[in-house]
Amino acid sequence: MENAKNILIVEDELIVAEDIADTLRSLGYGVVGIVSTGEKALQKISQTSPSLVLMDIMLKGDMDGIETTEKLRQQSDVPVVYLTANADDKTVQRATATEPYGYLVKPIEEKELKRTIEIALRRYQAEQKIKQQAKEAEEERHRKNRYLSMASHEFRTPLTTILMSSQLLQQYEQKLTPEKKQRHFERIQNAITSMNTMLEDILTLGRAESGKISFSPGAINVVEFCQELLEAITQSTGRNHSLNLEISGEFSGAIMDEKLLYHILTNLLGNAVKYSPEKTKIILEVVRCENEVSFCVQDQGIGIPPEDVLKLFEAFHRAQNVGEIAGTGLGLAIVKRSVDLHKGVIEVTSKVGVGTRFTVKLPFQSPLS
Repeated sequence: MENAKNILIVEDELIVAEDIADTLRSLGYGVVGIVSTGEKALQKISQTSPSLVLMDIMLKGDMDGIETTEKLRQQSDVPVVYLTANADDKTVQRATATEPYGYLVKPIEEKELKRTIEIALRRYQAEQKIKQQAKEAEEERHRKNRYLSMASHEFRTPLTTILMSSQLLQQYEQKLTPEKKQRHFERIQNAITSMNTMLEDILTLGRAESGKISFSPGAINVVEFCQELLEAITQSTGRNHSLNLEISGEFSGAIMDEKLLYHILTNLLGNAVKYSPEKTKIILEVVRCENEVSFCVQDQGIGIPPEDVLKLFEAFHRAQNVGEIAGTGLGLAIVKRSVDLHKGVIEVTSKVGVGTRFTVKLPFQSPLS
């Protein structure tokens, strides 16, 4: 049978237990053991983690089968099927309260044993699936609430800027010089851009964490991709820095997800520009090392305090030394998720006041989906 299941037999009549064990083996099930008391049953379950327990109700010793199952429920949700020769109404009520997955009346017929076990295991699998779905739904709800809470907090600053500048423009339009008016318009535009960037980052990170972001590797010209990316960043935000590309190795045949690689490098290079003094050098070093490609971004910026490195890839976390430098604290979280989807690794070394070096190692050829 598919994925043979291991079963524990809890039965104090050895001849009956051995007969059940032989029948189970002939049906393709494994038997992890035969025990005769509730105490031994709990110990054996913790040691072997069986797929199902056949539990005699009328066990000898300090605990009967029902008490044993009650204790078992405190430590495990392994399914239990009761074995009984006869039972009064009170015993049946006690047994039912422990929510067993079935009953078998002794002497047990092979067909009935097989049918009861199959039904119990299928019911258990269905319940586990429902529990997992409920857990994932709850995690998704908590994740959305967390993002909503964080986003509402982060949106307050740009919204306040927009509100204050628009009020000043409205109330003092005649008194403001053209230069001051222009300054307020620029503040409004910058605040809107910041909010739009933050919203895009939140959506991207949310999709990544919920498994809804696609991983679509394909052939990529690594050198050309990095050249164009570095040129675009230089033209947009890096005009006051020296951005350099250093290439080493042969890259023909590389297979990666171009969109995710874009997220990785734009965030790392963007941070390098943002947190580095003007006129300083920023290096993107790309090296082919056998079956992987190493992308290193080195800057001469403010660096990252050691206590912040451990939380660097958490959403909305920003190092304590960033001061008034704008940012959402989402970029590195997106980088980490994008690297993980490639099954790559990311490393960081940094010294405050000296600079930071991020190293991303990705497989040279990611499996095509």
